[in-house]
Amino acid sequence: MHGAAALIEIGAVILGLGLLGAVSAKFAISPIPLYLIAGLAFGQGGILPLATSEEFTATGAEIGVILLLFTLGLEYTAPELVGTLRHNALAGVVDLVLNAAPGVATALILGWGPVAAVALGGVTYVTSSGITAKVLADLNWLGHREVPVVLSLLVFEDLTMAVYLPILTALLAGVGLVAGLTTLAIAAATITVILVIALRFGRYVEMFVASPNEEVLLLKALGLTVLVAGVAQLLQVSAAVGAFLVGIALSGPLAHTARQLLSPLRDLFAAVFFVFFGLHTDPRALPPMLGIAVLLAFVGVLTKFATGWWAARRAGISPIGRARAGVALSPRGEFNIVIAGLAVSAGLNESIGPLAAAYVLVLAVLGPILARSLEPLSRRIARRRGGGAEGPALEPAPEPS
Repeated sequence: MHGAAALIEIGAVILGLGLLGAVSAKFAISPIPLYLIAGLAFGQGGILPLATSEEFTATGAEIGVILLLFTLGLEYTAPELVGTLRHNALAGVVDLVLNAAPGVATALILGWGPVAAVALGGVTYVTSSGITAKVLADLNWLGHREVPVVLSLLVFEDLTMAVYLPILTALLAGVGLVAGLTTLAIAAATITVILVIALRFGRYVEMFVASPNEEVLLLKALGLTVLVAGVAQLLQVSAAVGAFLVGIALSGPLAHTARQLLSPLRDLFAAVFFVFFGLHTDPRALPPMLGIAVLLAFVGVLTKFATGWWAARRAGISPIGRARAGVALSPRGEFNIVIAGLAVSAGLNESIGPLAAAYVLVLAVLGPILARSLEPLSRRIARRRGGGAEGPALEPAPEPS
């Protein structure tokens, strides 16, 4: 009976995710807020708590994070990452300072302590690569000149996470200075080794994974990713970072094929991850945090807009392109929940989870809405300035090559 109940719950969860995904597609919004709300509804303190399928959702959530970061790593090659660090380091630092500061300040003002400040700074810092990529594609912005600037900032954030997550993990574990430095050194060495393999020996990794049979390729890519993620976690590096670096090691047609094969699995388990986070957040704890979350979200939109505007201006982009870069960076999602999940799992502060959930809910919805509203608003402003004439407020979309 227990097995039957678990299967019924798992089937209901997956079916429910499919229905929520259909709703989000109909209204052209990110499904992440809907997944979080579903988790809140069926978790602790919700209307109908799930009991027998918790082990599945916990494992599925971990796989979801791994696949999210692996497929993100497939978007870049190791030389591209090195080039990004060289040419966009200043913009990346500005992004880090402007967007981590509100979270750090909020935690300190609330008296949550320095470790919580480090965690909340990470929550407010990172843009949702998944939502931003979807916005760029849905609005046909991929051919605009500011897109490389946006992508370079996303890459810098991902690399920052590769350093930040081991530090946060050590702080959350409460280790001493020597143990913390040792953990960080092991993490840095692990990341360096994987990056060197990706840069120098990436073709051998590709040869190992490659196969003309899609089933074999899927199993090899998935197995290698989960294996390296597990080893990375064993060596005090986030499993997500290990998966990201595996994705970087693969490039070219192989990366394209692997992305196509793994995307359905990624979408399934990523949805389970967001539900899992919601399941472990008491919805009764959200209302006290909602005001702070809305204020943080408002500040977060302003700081990301300023970051995108400044970085695009440095690249010689027009004002409308700078505005597109700014709004494209505003959504928060995957990594923000990952960071909050680490803090909640470590028992750091029970308020961080509800605050992060509310913050992500607001910006995951608001970010795409702002992006969709930008060009109509620009046209309206141009008409008013032109005395009612239809002014060319926007750059023409580039011709397809």
